[in-house]
Amino acid sequence: MIINRLKKALQEFNQDKVIQLRSRFRSISAEKVELVRCKLRAVDKSYKKEILRKSIHLSSLWIPALIYIAHPGISIMIFSFLFLADIILEYGNYKRWNWARRIFGRLFFKTLRQKETKRIYFQSSGSLYVLLAAIACTLLFSKPIAVIAMTVMLISDTFAALFGKAYGTRKIYKNKSMEGTLAFFMSALFICMLFEPMFHFTYASVLACLLATAAEVYEDKTEIDDNLSIPFSIGIILSLLG
Repeated sequence: MIINRLKKALQEFNQDKVIQLRSRFRSISAEKVELVRCKLRAVDKSYKKEILRKSIHLSSLWIPALIYIAHPGISIMIFSFLFLADIILEYGNYKRWNWARRIFGRLFFKTLRQKETKRIYFQSSGSLYVLLAAIACTLLFSKPIAVIAMTVMLISDTFAALFGKAYGTRKIYKNKSMEGTLAFFMSALFICMLFEPMFHFTYASVLACLLATAAEVYEDKTEIDDNLSIPFSIGIILSLLG
């Protein structure tokens, strides 16, 4: 009798343990599934934001088009006016001027990265650097080189960001992936080839694309925004060696 009772108690104890373990396992599994879902939603939201940001980036292709068709003086005046207007708007947003905050929010807020939304100190957006690069390239380089430099910056940077976020698995430096870096370099080479009638594709073009790729990858080391360092890299190499 005693042995039977012990066996029965042991069976009941084991059944309770199994039920508890199953319940705990299901709870942990549900938490893991929800965590994975949250991560996927965050990645999806981040990628959509990057697409929106880069679509605005690509819309700036009017800049190299203007450099090509207009007189340099006219181009510089237009870029300078937009640059000053952007500075006032962004500074007004930083100072919390109502009119500036409303306009800035409608135009840029959905596309800003985290570092560009800080309120501790004035942090300019990428659009200011794009306009500054346009002014500098128009002043310093010939028309063909300025057009190539700005086009590579606008298109190749977009390719690197979107391709790297979608397919980047092998990190080469911090958040930079091998896939995104290759997308930048190959697209930059292709752009230089497309401008062959305007500017001959030589070893200088390859070197310029390599330097621009390095400028994009090691942006934090140079402490120069890649919207500036990329067109400068292209322009300097093509001017000296092209």
